[in-house]
Amino acid sequence: MADAALVLTGPPSLAPLLARGALLSPFKRPAPDAEFPRTRLVLPGLRVDLARLAAYERVCGFPTGEDALPLTYPHVLGFPLAMRLMSGRDFPLPLLGLVHTSITVTRHRGMPATGAYELAVRVEGLAPHRRGTEATVVTEVREGGDVVWESSSTYLARHRTPRPSAAPRAPGAPGAPGAPGEDVRKPLPAVAEWRLAEDVGRRYAAASGDRNPIHLHPLTARLFGFPRAIAHGMWTLARCLAAHGTPDSCHVRAAFKAPVLLPGTVTYAAENGRFELRDGDERVHVAGDVYRT
Repeated sequence: MADAALVLTGPPSLAPLLARGALLSPFKRPAPDAEFPRTRLVLPGLRVDLARLAAYERVCGFPTGEDALPLTYPHVLGFPLAMRLMSGRDFPLPLLGLVHTSITVTRHRGMPATGAYELAVRVEGLAPHRRGTEATVVTEVREGGDVVWESSSTYLARHRTPRPSAAPRAPGAPGAPGAPGEDVRKPLPAVAEWRLAEDVGRRYAAASGDRNPIHLHPLTARLFGFPRAIAHGMWTLARCLAAHGTPDSCHVRAAFKAPVLLPGTVTYAAENGRFELRDGDERVHVAGDVYRT
């Protein structure tokens, strides 16, 4: 839990935060046992910019003009607070190249677009990952004192890690490939094929404020090892949920498994509350579940 709360008078401006994070990134030394900021940022009395919301709805495929926030939109509202924490000197992971790897979202009831909300964002902790170090960021949205929406996101900073020296498991042992009880899921049936334009990352960045250079242009994406710009993970999730639909009270979990290169063509597949986005080689980009609560 965070040690103290810092109450803000307005949303932080993203441009200077992104600039600060970029300048500090080369000096960061990520490690799962590093210290991280313990302050919980709180923003009361927040109201939604309806024009910006409409732009977000259009780029993600949600219907526009409805008096209800899309399930994923509170993530956009909390993003400036998360960036204030993750761009600071006391956050050990470099902001540049940071990859969103997973998210869980719980919405307890429908959220009017015209409502007034209180946001709270904190860094919950760091953890080792086979490709580096992950940070968990928790966002909560309150209305009238009640938590109406909450999420937990993991962000990966890729760096060299020690190779584990574990012996391979014997066939049939718990956790070994093909072991009894292993969760092996069949591919979901295809529902639609989507052709993604080269500018999807820039359009989503304009609506969400997330201007990570890996999403904006092939040249800036190549600096971080990607052959072309990649779609935002939260755009791929929002696009899937716009097609899938979500009840007012629900729980969603999603894993961002592989980058979606732009431009490109992907297949949206869904069945029985599960959904995924995959390419022509059946590689899964994002996979998730929607549960009614």
